[in-house]
Amino acid sequence: MTSLPLAITTGDPGGVGPEISLRVAIAEREVDRIAIFGDAGWLRERALHLGVPPSALRECGPDEAIQLAPGEIGLCDVGVRWDSEALAHRASPQGGRAQLRTLDCAIEAAKAGRVRALVTAPMSKEAVQLGHRGTAFRGHTEHLAQAAGLHDDDVTMLFLGPRLRVGLVTTHISIASAPAEITLPRVLRTVRHTAEALLRSLPDKRGLRLGVTGLNPHAGEAGMFGDEELHVIGPAIRAAARLPPFADGRVELIGPLPAETAFRIAATGELDAVATMLHDQATIPSKILDWGSAVNVTWGLPFVRTSVDHGVAYAAAHSGEIDHSGMAAALELARRLSA
Repeated sequence: MTSLPLAITTGDPGGVGPEISLRVAIAEREVDRIAIFGDAGWLRERALHLGVPPSALRECGPDEAIQLAPGEIGLCDVGVRWDSEALAHRASPQGGRAQLRTLDCAIEAAKAGRVRALVTAPMSKEAVQLGHRGTAFRGHTEHLAQAAGLHDDDVTMLFLGPRLRVGLVTTHISIASAPAEITLPRVLRTVRHTAEALLRSLPDKRGLRLGVTGLNPHAGEAGMFGDEELHVIGPAIRAAARLPPFADGRVELIGPLPAETAFRIAATGELDAVATMLHDQATIPSKILDWGSAVNVTWGLPFVRTSVDHGVAYAAAHSGEIDHSGMAAALELARRLSA
């Protein structure tokens, strides 16, 4: 096992992020080295309450090399205290500042090679906007790309689950603006990234099949309901088919398919993954088929990043009804992808 730890960011302090981060670190501390980024004082107090012995908790700064012995959990303090406002179960400026600072510290650790992968708890975009007036924060995916020195178009949002694996051409944009944002290079990038993720996550399976959805009902019905399939998506599929891993036969490429057809046959196992045009076109079937077990992956970064497939869940944090199985799935995939 490598000595570099997996890094977990705690997300919104008012949501379930801190609790699911701690619970999965506690469950896995004898299996792997894990460092949690956030308010080390709060995390230490909560860990002790959950039965972790003081000797198993090692505090460090976000810029330090993280040296953990087997069984130890690293608590990386980012220098922002979680006060009562940050911990309140709602979007707050204090919570927004805390979660963005936490993410940025963990990104710097990944870029510097002090951790081997990032596993991120959910953030509140509203809270980040409240805490950083004028900051255009659209989500983890876009922020990670920018922090890594990349463009939005260099990375792809994926959801990898046991029943369904999906890649997204567009992410956090309005439905009205989506058609203009679906371009041949973006479809080509998504198709290739989704295929790469398939080969990495299902390395022993042969005959992999990747479907590509259309944008319009019935995939445009030969241009009757829209022509993106004719002029953008279809040409992108043909261009991809001339490149590996499609041209060399490792992955079969199919489409453009009506979205309803693509997800129906993916649910039966006839497709191993689907490349989709819109955020909700991907996330609705993913959450129906793989709720709690799908993992959000940002593909194309210089380091591995995984996350849960749910939001900050203020109500669940308030009630104490917290399930950390999604974070466990994200951690396990990060471990596999960074091995």
